[in-house]
Amino acid sequence: MRNRVISLMKKIIFIIIFTAINVSYAPAQERTVENRPYTDLRTFHFGVLVGTHLQDVEFVNRGISVVTNEDGSTTEKMVTCDQDRWDAGFTVGVLGELRLDKHLALRIAPTMYFGTRHITFHNLTDKLGDGNPVELQQEMKSVYISTAFNLIYAAQRFNNHRPYVMAGINPMLNLSGKQEDIIRAKKYDCMLEIGIGCDFYLPFFKLRPELKFGYSLMNALDGNHANELKDKNMLIYTNSVSKAQTKLIGLTLYFE
Repeated sequence: MRNRVISLMKKIIFIIIFTAINVSYAPAQERTVENRPYTDLRTFHFGVLVGTHLQDVEFVNRGISVVTNEDGSTTEKMVTCDQDRWDAGFTVGVLGELRLDKHLALRIAPTMYFGTRHITFHNLTDKLGDGNPVELQQEMKSVYISTAFNLIYAAQRFNNHRPYVMAGINPMLNLSGKQEDIIRAKKYDCMLEIGIGCDFYLPFFKLRPELKFGYSLMNALDGNHANELKDKNMLIYTNSVSKAQTKLIGLTLYFE
């Protein structure tokens, strides 16, 4: 699934770049009949969106930590944490877009993100019989509801396509997270987003494939989660991480 998503993203990038090159040489091309010639003159319009995305987390590990044993003695432990693979998720939402001028628009897009992060903890102090470190894994399910505010700058339309670039911020509310999780994300996050896309004017609607990249502007790790753990044996893993920055690559189809 992940390889298919990455392959599809590469194709979308190629199409957008190819279209942008064609638009730059538009004066040398012949004009064709335009579909929906007045659709970009609307002051405000609505639409829907569906897509897929890959979530990642960049962890900052604490390094060596001191653990107090039941007999009162202390032991040094070394645990590291990382996300060992990217799993594809699903995106669905609606949008409203305000036309600011000929090339500039403001888009507001309430969206839901469904995905999974596969987290692996490596206990480098405790070894297995074969000499490899003890590993512990967590499937971190994630459900986010967000409202992205994106500024879109589009090129001049030529025939039935129009490439654009976008940038904005995306406040997100985390609806997932369980008390028994080893680590947990905060309830709130905010991402900086940049992306590229292209409008394709079809006879009955405008299709907009978009590839975007998001990076968290804050520490997404819930630092208070260690106080809620029921299994205190997991504290060594929970306390192994000091910071987490979330990242996202999304491929979205807008229907307007």
